[in-house]
Amino acid sequence: MPLETDENHIFMPKSSLDKIDLEILKSLQEDGRLTNVELAGKVALSPSPCLRRVKNLEDSGVINGYQASVNRKTVGLGMTVFVEMRVGKQSRAQIMSIIDRVTSQPEVVSCHLVSGQSDILAEIVVPTLEAYDVFLSDFLMTLDGVEDVRSNFAIRTLKANGPLPLQHLEAIVESD
Repeated sequence: MPLETDENHIFMPKSSLDKIDLEILKSLQEDGRLTNVELAGKVALSPSPCLRRVKNLEDSGVINGYQASVNRKTVGLGMTVFVEMRVGKQSRAQIMSIIDRVTSQPEVVSCHLVSGQSDILAEIVVPTLEAYDVFLSDFLMTLDGVEDVRSNFAIRTLKANGPLPLQHLEAIVESD
């Protein structure tokens, strides 16, 4: 989906999506295992046009994959830690090197470049506090260029992996 831009800003996406595409996206976010026939029924299409639309959404990068949502606790990953890292020298090469190393770790399930007191925010999942201690000591604290690491332990997860809000696209679709 191309973005409207000028030399300094990126604005709202120019939507090539229509109401049916939005319904397909909402339905697949609710249940990615819907069969094409079930999905077609939900969006009031016959199966062939529905499949073509899903394929177009995949080919255009709007849908970038499908995955199972695994319950962390039931597979023994009961500890979630949000780690804030501050980088000393903020050269692009230094930050990119740190990001590459951090995102290559299987314990890191999300990673963001952020503004504020920290430069990088990573979500880490591990089985136990002891496992996090090893990850912190043997990996995070050894990263060249990381000046400060702060760990925030999740007490309870209230919402995770929710569907993306698509209301802003509805306004674009309706104006076309």
